[in-house]
Order: sequence, then structure tokens, then C-alpha cells
Amino acid sequence: MKAPALALAALASMLVAVPASSQGGAEVRASTTTPPPSSEFLPRGAFGPRQTVFFGYVKSLTRSGGRYVARVDPALVLSGITATRAAVEDKVIPPGGFVPNDFYNLNESKRAYAYRVPANAHVTVLDNPGTGPRSVVIPVSELAQVVRGKNPERRPGLWGPASGFWIRTAGDRALAFDQAYRP
Repeated sequence: MKAPALALAALASMLVAVPASSQGGAEVRASTTTPPPSSEFLPRGAFGPRQTVFFGYVKSLTRSGGRYVARVDPALVLSGITATRAAVEDKVIPPGGFVPNDFYNLNESKRAYAYRVPANAHVTVLDNPGTGPRSVVIPVSELAQVVRGKNPERRPGLWGPASGFWIRTAGDRALAFDQAYRP
């Protein structure tokens, strides 16, 4: 019985001692690369990101039970050569011209899409109390009124919804609205 155990131990030590280069010519090494950063916004294989951020105009925001429904018209915010060429093609500026503030909003379709909005979604709007624009956190219920052209809290210099919002979504849910600064 001792001989088979000894033979098995010798075979095991040979397998461990075999250099990796003799296994198909490729050296096997432990991976020293770090895994990609984790983010809600990075694609996950074929399924895409779990959350997306895009620029758009909130056309309406109405209460529906314990939540809201927003109708959002998405648009592109272009800059640099992309903005310049698009503005020239749209005949907004002449060839060789520059777009103001190096950005151009392109809204080829005025179509609005419906998104469910939780009543506790994050919302910021811009106002100007006389010291320059600032970002103010407000509840979704107040945003619904702002979208209808009202200023229920009498915020000084409140920017209307025409400046657009950066909107964070997950599927058909709009999780956050941050009003965009447009000079």
C-alpha cells in the first residue's frame, strides 16, 4: 500500500513542477490588471448601462397616483467641431462661423416620451437671487408647477423650463432632473 501512495505523491510533484511554457507554449500568469471601474452608467455586456443621462425639455409633469409622469423631449447638446458643423448645416451660422458659447442644442424631433417619476426624485432648478445663478433642490411637486409656468415658492429669478434639464433615467423611470445652465 505504501508503494501506490508514494507513486501518487511523485506524480503530483511532477505535475506541479511542469513549467507553464511546456503547456502549449504559452506561459500562464496570474492577472495583474485591475477590474474596470464600477458605475451605473457603464455598459454591462450586451444589456447596456443601468442608468442613462441625457439632455431634454420637460414638456409636462402630471401627478398619477403616488408618482408623476413626465413628457420629455430629448435633444443633443453638441460642442466643438460637431456643434459648428451641425449649426452650419442647419443654416444657423454661416460657413466659417462659430456657435455662441461653443455649444449648440440640436432638437430634430419635437417628440416627447413618457417617463414615470417617483415622487421623491431628485430635482434641481436654477434661480438668481441677485448674486448670480445658483442651483436649488426642490420637490417634484414644485417642478410640476414650474413646468406649468408657475413659481409657487416665489423664487427670485427662477429660470423657466425652457433652458432644459439633464435627466437621469433607468428604463422608463426618470430618477433625477437637474436644470441646465445656459448663458
